[in-house]
Amino acid sequence: METPRTPYAPPASASQTPTGASAAPIIALVDDDRNILASVQMTLEAEGFTVHTYTDGESALQGITSRPVSLAVLDVKMPRMDGMELLQRLRARSNLPVIFLTSKDEELDQLMGLRLGADDYITKPFSQRLLIERIRALLRRQDASRAEATGVAAVGSAIVRGQLSLDETRHQCLWGGQDIALTVTEFLLVKALALRPGMVKSRDQLIDAAYGDNIYVDDRTIDSHIKRVRKKFRQVDDEFNQIETLYGIGYRYRDE
Repeated sequence: METPRTPYAPPASASQTPTGASAAPIIALVDDDRNILASVQMTLEAEGFTVHTYTDGESALQGITSRPVSLAVLDVKMPRMDGMELLQRLRARSNLPVIFLTSKDEELDQLMGLRLGADDYITKPFSQRLLIERIRALLRRQDASRAEATGVAAVGSAIVRGQLSLDETRHQCLWGGQDIALTVTEFLLVKALALRPGMVKSRDQLIDAAYGDNIYVDDRTIDSHIKRVRKKFRQVDDEFNQIETLYGIGYRYRDE
């Protein structure tokens, strides 16, 4: 069983913002290429983000642990601790939203990143505008989930399907009363399936639910996320089989 993780919460500074002010999202940017760091940092800061930069995995892990961030962007190949190990270490601690940077032709890195818990990935060389849009999209998904949760919490309800309980206010997923630590993307996928049990969701529909409109990701991205979701549930219940694959069509949540 994986080490228990604390549910992701935004940096404390965001909740301490004076009335009428808006805290800038804090982005951890991790890459051993200092030219990329300087260029992307300048662009992100011009867009209103606060940016913490790191050139290796070890310093990034220490920095993110001591100075919480809103989202992390991680390169794969770095000294002292590569992006894969850093992602694993972060996932052992929290569900911080993570975007992975991979080389253009290294499909294995993309799939491994998703299986280890990345919410999204971008291939190098990349457009900085694309990176900004992906960052904003992931933060919007998270904010939308919280905003929707405010209304759900007001009537004291949650999404409950048999042993499954989804509490959007706390970004908490329970199975048989046991906590399942899901990333933002994984939580939205489970929610999309559980909201309509018995109904088939195509991969395109799940991409829209988890990533939003006008965001292109490969179908295999959804497959990798679903595999990881199943693995997490089976770590607390090895008979978990509620998420069914309909080959060539999509997925559905079994109607109990």
